[in-house]
Amino acid sequence: MRFTLIDRIIELVPGERITAVKTVSLAEEYLADHFPLLPVLPGVLMLEAMTQAAAWLLRSDEDFAHSIVVLKEARNIKYADFVEPGESLTVTAEMIKSGPRDAEFKTQGVVDGKVCVSARLVIERYNLADENPDEAEMDAYNKIKMRKLFATLLGSQPAAASVAETAS
Repeated sequence: MRFTLIDRIIELVPGERITAVKTVSLAEEYLADHFPLLPVLPGVLMLEAMTQAAAWLLRSDEDFAHSIVVLKEARNIKYADFVEPGESLTVTAEMIKSGPRDAEFKTQGVVDGKVCVSARLVIERYNLADENPDEAEMDAYNKIKMRKLFATLLGSQPAAASVAETAS
């Protein structure tokens, strides 16, 4: 993950759902170009925030068993409203089903009770060493890195304390 579009995780029910928040700041560089007279969070970044939330749910549910967790497919994407600087996009991802390599999620992003974006996402996960055993060290590095970031995003959520402990 080269950039994080989730500021914090506010609820986590392992194996079921996650709720996270992305607050849009006027300081974010892409706003200068998207759009100069009406700065808004680009739709693709709303989709990425939902993807990242689903990925965190999947990682936590599987105790970070896979180093690579990526978007495989996005279906039924519906954009309904803009997200402007100063607003917080509350993202939820609900796991619908999970197989050995893919998991499907129902996701949405809401600002002040109004749905701005929704989609069905298929997330794929795997380890680099599955294809090349020489990559096992990179898998271990990625898992440690993701555990640390997860602990930061989760913060001190009392309901998810056991999950935060395993992420440390």
